[in-house]
Amino acid sequence: MQKNYFFLLFLLLITACGSIRKHNERQKICIPPDKLKKDVDFAYSKIKEMHPQLFRYISKQDLDHKFDSIKNTIESPITPLQFYFKLQPVISDIREGHLSLRIPSKRISKREIKALEDKKGMFSRFDYYIQDDRLFIIRNKDSIENIKPGTEILSIDHTPVSYYIERYRKLISTDGFNTTFKPYFLKDLFFNYYVAEKGFQNQAVIETVYNGEKKNHKLIRESKSEDDLKKEKENKKRTDEKKINDYVALSDSYNRNFRFLDKDSSTAYIQVKSFSGVYSKKFYENAFEKIKNARSKYLIIDVRNNYGGSLEEIHKLYSFLSPEPYILIKPSEVNSATTPLKTNYFRKSNALQYTFKTLAYPAFFFTQTFSTYKKDGKYYYKIKADKLSKPDKNAFNGKIFVLINGASFSASSILTSKLKNDKRAVLVGEETGGANDGTVAGFYSYQTLPNSRIDLPIGLVFVQPDITPTNTKKGVVPDIPVHETMDDIIHKKDPQLEWILNEIKKEKTAN
Repeated sequence: MQKNYFFLLFLLLITACGSIRKHNERQKICIPPDKLKKDVDFAYSKIKEMHPQLFRYISKQDLDHKFDSIKNTIESPITPLQFYFKLQPVISDIREGHLSLRIPSKRISKREIKALEDKKGMFSRFDYYIQDDRLFIIRNKDSIENIKPGTEILSIDHTPVSYYIERYRKLISTDGFNTTFKPYFLKDLFFNYYVAEKGFQNQAVIETVYNGEKKNHKLIRESKSEDDLKKEKENKKRTDEKKINDYVALSDSYNRNFRFLDKDSSTAYIQVKSFSGVYSKKFYENAFEKIKNARSKYLIIDVRNNYGGSLEEIHKLYSFLSPEPYILIKPSEVNSATTPLKTNYFRKSNALQYTFKTLAYPAFFFTQTFSTYKKDGKYYYKIKADKLSKPDKNAFNGKIFVLINGASFSASSILTSKLKNDKRAVLVGEETGGANDGTVAGFYSYQTLPNSRIDLPIGLVFVQPDITPTNTKKGVVPDIPVHETMDDIIHKKDPQLEWILNEIKKEKTAN
């Protein structure tokens, strides 16, 4: 039995290595135009088949024209990566933030992954800010080359940064006609795109300018010290605190934070960087019990730079924010009764997982099939959050402020849209990156274009907050617009939070 087990592991390892090699070889091959045109048609047909709100922001006539036009530009054989840069801008014109091709890139082996794990990042050791076509460093975590915050990167290996920004900006899908999302998402993904194009390099030369003085800096992928490795090992240990606050080892920070902002505990502050769903129930129960015991009058919820995540988590959070029974979302629309079965149930399964999933498939089929229903000619998927829910016993009854910005996306926008509609909170900051009136996500069908082998995840569920629609085709607009500048970030100023604290101070003085 043990011999068979090790043979299976060996077989899986050999298969994986062969798969990586085959994938990487495929990335170099130029694909004939006729096959790429078939991929364009395949992508469009699958999107039309599965996407429940395809023509929400663009007419069918315009989208048909865009897909037809892109085929006319494919006149000679090109690689999958070159094809991606042609097709993805068309898909981004659909203006659905969750709908995007996966950029094809070189895969690396477990040995290469291990080697990278023992080295520090090259570009990830900085934090960035994008303004128009310019890229700035706003934080130098390890004081590399003594580069000061506020330094602009002019070029990378002699190619202007403006070229990359213009090139990558076209790839980003937004919800509707939102104007705030792209700068945030692009500064976070800029070097993901760059590495996908260039591969993992061990050095790069960047040209910078600071206070009018230009310099060249050579960045090197350094090996981690013994102290670094020891700290990483220590950080991986899971404590109750790390679980409840959702610790992220990569950034050495927590996704969830709770504290009181004043000595009398009258103002509570909850920051959520991502609605991961992990141990969230326990976190909110602990936090709101402390808020209730402290008799706090004010609550600040910070979902800036929160790209979303678990619908279940925001449903739980809302139970602590509404003193009355509530419905978080409207019934969620899907394209057909069979849509929930298109979620690639066996995707990324090894031999053992495939066996278990096969045994469990009848239960999956039954559950998914009976989770849809038809009403007024449309199909809907049953979700707990679309039912009337009771507030928690420790629901907050005081005044709520919510901090938002262009990186508040998906679940963050659903939460804040609902709070604003119900007049339950004062929203401060910038328009959210996610749509006010709903988005298409939920769960996905993972399609692979047959010739270029590019992955295309398609959201299957139209999730709408239970609100009166604004029909603005934009994000959630703050009640109090307050802009944060690059200078604010560099000098650790927070004008958005400061506005709230000053408002609370005024109210306390008046009372």
